[in-house]
This record gives sequence, structure tokens and C-alpha cells, in this order.
Amino acid sequence: MSLALAVEPPRRASDAEIVDAVVVGTGAGGGPLLMRLAQAGLSVVALEAGRRWNPARDFATDERAQDALFWKDERLSAGADPLPFGKNNSGIGVGGSTLHWTAYAPRAQPDDFRLFSEFGAGRDWPISYDDLAPYYTEVERRLGVSGPNPYPWGPPRDVGYPLAPLPLNGAAELMARGAAAVGLKTSPAPNAALSGTYYQDGVGYRPACSNRGFCQAGCSTGAKGSVDVAFIPLALAAGAELREGCFATGFERNRDGDISAVIYRDACGDQRQRCRYVFLCAGAVESPRLLLMSDLANSSDQVGRNFMAHPGLQIWGVFDELIKPTRGIPGGLISEDTHRPPDADFAGGYLVQSLGVMPVTYVGQLARSEKLWGQTLVDHMAEFNHVAGINILGDCLPHPDNRLTLSDERDGRGLPKPLIAFSNGDNERRMTAHADRLLTALWTAAGARDLKRVQRNAHTLGTCRMGATGDDAVVDADGRSFDIDNLYICDNSIYPSALSVNPALTQMALSLRTADRFLQTTRRSS
Repeated sequence: MSLALAVEPPRRASDAEIVDAVVVGTGAGGGPLLMRLAQAGLSVVALEAGRRWNPARDFATDERAQDALFWKDERLSAGADPLPFGKNNSGIGVGGSTLHWTAYAPRAQPDDFRLFSEFGAGRDWPISYDDLAPYYTEVERRLGVSGPNPYPWGPPRDVGYPLAPLPLNGAAELMARGAAAVGLKTSPAPNAALSGTYYQDGVGYRPACSNRGFCQAGCSTGAKGSVDVAFIPLALAAGAELREGCFATGFERNRDGDISAVIYRDACGDQRQRCRYVFLCAGAVESPRLLLMSDLANSSDQVGRNFMAHPGLQIWGVFDELIKPTRGIPGGLISEDTHRPPDADFAGGYLVQSLGVMPVTYVGQLARSEKLWGQTLVDHMAEFNHVAGINILGDCLPHPDNRLTLSDERDGRGLPKPLIAFSNGDNERRMTAHADRLLTALWTAAGARDLKRVQRNAHTLGTCRMGATGDDAVVDADGRSFDIDNLYICDNSIYPSALSVNPALTQMALSLRTADRFLQTTRRSS
């Protein structure tokens, strides 16, 4: 690993000291923003509920080791399709969920931001693809994204991916075979994992991916472009202060109604940090939870509403070929031919990707979704090395009744637990049915037998959406609260629609744009 990862933060700001900004959370929203603000010369304190990991020391090639990277506080689920939380939904520690993301890094397409304009359903974003395009390019460069040049879908790019695609694993090769048989175009996927040694400005040389496939256990070499590797070292080198084990619980406000301090809890008890601005980057569950606990920024009654989770149907098959599903980048092949299917009876679209899997994860999915138990499950797992998967990731329409509220139950800190009610709507069900037909035909053509379906939703999105006015939105196009001038929200809670791609790359790009817009605004007003 680069020596830059060992950079120590500067001295701790005192409670009496007023810092320019407090950033709550250090994931895909908070990490890039923290870097940008610190590099602009601001005094910035980041509060992270988890710890800062040392990848080489703390991350093992062991599936059980990944459990420490998941958010473990209980979240209560309700609705017709109650969601499991923890795995694959949010992370804890410096880097947030990017610690255990599988590095899938496609861009959203321009029409993703115009869902209502295109279909009369869902919600348009108050920003466009063009607003994010230069930031997509910057994030891809900082992460070291490996991908094909040119990429077959979306608008042409002035700058291609920094590195060539990663090698295809067994699942990707089988998906390519089945897709060709059903007339679906495929491509090596853009992945934020290095296909070769890569020099990152300010960080140093990072090694190529070793193709072990244990990305969800945390990358021990630094080949995966997680926020702790790609952004945090630069933030610390620029003078940002990082406080681990600090859980934000509330705010103090001045006579003008602005936030004057962030209240948080660490190992020594309740603390406060005075500040001029707050950037709330705790994710689509913890950000609205904190605002609701504080009765803050909710004149629109939109905090907690419009929770979204991508439809993510998985289909697994057993093949005669030896697959070894733990080998290689888990999502090696992609198709966006289904971005706007011509025969669709739903709004939006989805992508298709190949899947590798680890055994404990796979067993849990089958037990929950297929209700496999006992000897039947044992017999199926005996063929694990011949298993390969494909899945979708698609649009989810916002609905005000899919929402987060505060429950009457209290957690270990004495705070109300979040209660998330979620139900897939007709649009999500029709999309999943369309995908089921396509993926079944594709996998059958590839030679799969004993198909298993895992009905699921992935990611946590919405709950503090951005919009043009404060009548029906929480923040404006720059992430600034309509109610509180010195509060910004910068995480996937502000998504007006879910987008038909994985959210991490877009969130990092949005984070850099939010920082730049903030810096431009404050410089003009100073």
C-alpha cells in the first residue's frame, strides 16, 4: 500500500473552536467532499461512526471477515416487501459501503435524470447528465476504473477509462454465450478495480487486482477503488481531521436558525463540535433518521419519504463447466441493451450483469428466497463450483408511502430505531417479470440447469430528495437545505429517482459537484 495511507490527521480541534465544516459520514458522499473542502483550505472535521481500517492488516480473504464492514445497528422493516438490512445495504467504517462494494462502476445515462419527462412517472432530477459528466471522468480517474474503450452505451466520451477491462471469469463467459444466443449485446463491465498497476496522484502506486473475488470482504491490497483508498489519504494530507467512533446524535442552532454545532457521541460520552457549515453524508437511512430525531429541515414533510431500492432479481444456474464462482471480479460482464427495452410495459429500465458469489452468501440467499433446507440444500451446495449467476439492477419509482419513520423502540444508545416501510409497486413488479423471462432464456441458452431465483431489492436511496423548490423536496440542486442555510446533504438520500445503474459512482461524482458548488457560492458571498 502507498505510504500516503499512513498520513496522520492534524491536531484535534477543540470544542470552543469553530471549524468551517463538519462532515458526517465518510462513504461515497462524505469522502470525496471531505477531500475537496480540505484541499480548498477549509478547516474540516469528519465524524465517522465506525473505525478506520488498515486494509493490509485488517482485511482477510475470508467471507466471515466481511461482517465487520456492515452496519449492524438494528433497522426495522415493514411493508409488502420488507427489506433485509446490513449486508449489501450500508457499511460502517472510514469508506462506508465502498469498503464492501463489488466495484461495479457504470455511469447513469442522460435519460436516467429525466424519468418523468420521458415516461410521465417518477421524478426528474434538477441536474442533468452534463452537470455530472466532468465529475464522472474525475472519479473514474481517481478510482482507476478498468473498462472498455469505447463503452457501447451512453453518450461518447472525450476521455476513456484509465485501464483496460479486467479478465472475464466463468460467470461472465457464460453470460456472453447465453446473451449472444438471445440477441443481447454485452461488454466487459467498468469496474473500480485495477487491471494493472496504477499511479494515483497524491496516493502513489496501487497494485493490480489479484482476481480473488472476495471484494465484499474488503480489499487487502488497495486494488479496489474504495473511498478510504482513493479519497481519504488526500483529505488528510490537505489537513482534514478525521474522528473515528463518533456517532452524530443532534445539532445546536443559533438565534437565526442556522446550525452552530454538531452533537455526537464517542467512547467518552456526548461531545459537540462548533461549525459554520454541516454536510450530512450518513446515507439514506441515517441521514433522515438524524433529521427526524432533531425535527430539522422538514417543512416539506419529505424527510424520510420516497425511499427506493433497486429491483435486483438474481437467477443462478448449475453448469457442466467448472466455474469456481469465487474467482475474478464478481460482476465482470454487463449489458445495457435493456436500458429502455422496446417491448417494456414499465417506466425506466435495467441493466444485466454477471455474478460471482461466495458460499455463505449464496447459502443464505437460497435459504431465504428458495426456502431450501436440510439435505436438499446440502446436495445443491455440493455443486457450488459449477454455479454461476446473472442479475438485474433497475429503476425504482419513488412513492411517498415508502418511507422511513422513527419507531417507539430504542437502540443501545437510547435513540429511536429507524422503521423503513417498503413495497414494490406495479412498475417494479412488471420490470422484474420482464427481466425474469429474458434472464431465464439467456441462462437456459448458456446451458444452465436447476435454476434458482433470488427475488431482492438492492441499495438504499431517497428519503431527502433534491428538487427545484422546497414545497416537495428537502434540498436544492446543490444539496443545500431549503430550510437551513448552512446545512447540506450529500449522499444517496437526495436521489429524486433511483437511476438504472449502481449508485456509488454517481454518488462520488455528485459529492465533488456539491463541494465545488458550495465553494463557488461561499466565495461569491464572502
